[in-house]
Amino acid sequence: MSRTYEDLRREAATVSVDGWDFSWLEGRASEERPSWGYSRLLGERMARARAALDVQTGGGEILAGLPELPPVTVATESWPPNLALAASRLRPRGAAVVADDGGSRLPFLAGVFDLVVSRHPVETYWTEIARVLRPGGTYLSQQVGPRSVFELAEYFLGPLESSARDPEDAAAAARAAGLEVVDLRLERLRMEFDDVGAVIYFLRKVIWIVPGFSVERYQDRLRALHDRIEAEGPFVAHSSRFLIEARKPGDAAA
Repeated sequence: MSRTYEDLRREAATVSVDGWDFSWLEGRASEERPSWGYSRLLGERMARARAALDVQTGGGEILAGLPELPPVTVATESWPPNLALAASRLRPRGAAVVADDGGSRLPFLAGVFDLVVSRHPVETYWTEIARVLRPGGTYLSQQVGPRSVFELAEYFLGPLESSARDPEDAAAAARAAGLEVVDLRLERLRMEFDDVGAVIYFLRKVIWIVPGFSVERYQDRLRALHDRIEAEGPFVAHSSRFLIEARKPGDAAA
């Protein structure tokens, strides 16, 4: 017997959405993963690095899951609930967690990191990335691409203009900051939401998909979506992801 709309709504509207862990959605939603395997690439780069910075670490989930961290590992985060989670996960691993204000300036001296990484940054400040990298250092990032999850956004908001986040624009910005782009890949990935509770949880957590989302504000559309999923099966959308790797010219220090 399927669960009622009210049961699903009540559960998804009250569960915590702190951190960047989506395990609550297991068995209720799915998303294809990019073929490049960001966690694997990150683990390989971290194993070779001496000093690494993770920008906008979220709750520190990605770093905490790596088998090996460099001797100097620092993570930044600006959202207080995520900052506390990141500290609890990363400080036992010997990594420092630094609060930042989400602004365009990284709170570090120039040329101190041989690796800077970021998974799904809200914005990439390329000039700052280039400044804090050592010569020969690398920036590795998986980012949200254009028109990501637009099917879901347009269900609630109506037709939308094409979004930014073009990987070619990111590459141009990296080059303008003096970096060499050594890898650039884009993929669109199938997503399925099996019940309306999964949609509510996702939109509460990923707040930029439907800005200003609340269950109360969109209760009519949510009820209609529940009925649609019950009648037709999972709601299908597509995420968009790109990988960019850029290098600061020069020889790495011995």
